[in-house]
Amino acid sequence: MRMGMQKVAVITGASKGIGAGLVDAYRKLGYAVVATSRSIALSDDPRVLTVPGDIADPAVCADVIERGLAAFGRLDSLVNNAGVFVSKPFTEYTAEDYALVTGVNLRGFFEVSRRAVAVMLDSGGGHIVNISTSLVDNADHTQPSALAALTKGGLNAVTKSLAIEYASRGIRVNAVSPGVIRTPMHAADAQEQLAALHPMGRMGDISDIVDAIMYLETAPFVTGEILHVDGGQSAGH
Repeated sequence: MRMGMQKVAVITGASKGIGAGLVDAYRKLGYAVVATSRSIALSDDPRVLTVPGDIADPAVCADVIERGLAAFGRLDSLVNNAGVFVSKPFTEYTAEDYALVTGVNLRGFFEVSRRAVAVMLDSGGGHIVNISTSLVDNADHTQPSALAALTKGGLNAVTKSLAIEYASRGIRVNAVSPGVIRTPMHAADAQEQLAALHPMGRMGDISDIVDAIMYLETAPFVTGEILHVDGGQSAGH
């Protein structure tokens, strides 16, 4: 494999919110970036390759990794930021809901990460960060979220599993577990209610999550960590 000197990060769900913040942050760290989401515009930055597509589709996952390698020659970091959240009472979830949420949160993670790990093993190491949710540790009766628990709970578990599997081979695997973050996903009129879910009494900002991932990116002795950035939710009420 041709190895460029500049480090390269792949970011899923990269078109807005936390993902867009991560593209900027990794560029500031000096990385080239492969940015993917279902609809993502071309970038005028020659060191940002955008790849549109649904991460739940294994062919898209293969395309993201292959095009990234063709453009930049290496892969150092992967942030599995793409995620879907559907809140319903458990008995109201449909087969379509299940397919959607597991498709993005689990299949997308699985397909892109195993390809990334194969590349990282060839090049001597790398770093994967998974985005979880505080609801895994802190279920809330006002916010039924069985599919989030099922899928993101799986990500928490596989974060530790992969961290141990590859600890001696230079690949670190960590997760960030956010509370509710102020992003375009949340309607303005719901923000006061969402803020009250956190012991600190406010929602998180995109920068809170981006900064946590930047810490993990530059922390060579940290692996298997699930870093809660949730205004105290995981500690109690």
